[in-house]
Amino acid sequence: MEIFIVYWVAVVVLFIVGVIQLIIKSAKNQPLKPALKLIIASVILVVIGAGACALILSNLSIGH
Repeated sequence: MEIFIVYWVAVVVLFIVGVIQLIIKSAKNQPLKPALKLIIASVILVVIGAGACALILSNLSIGH
């Protein structure tokens, strides 16, 4: 169960770092591509994680 907590914390940190980089780089007129990559990666990880959680929860209800 701890691995799920670590996974979601990592996703949140990745998203926050991406947003902070996006703000800083846009203020300095630097390329935004690295920050956008972090944000897109975090969104993909949210979708994968939510799907995995839904699959695990659906399998738990079948066993009873």
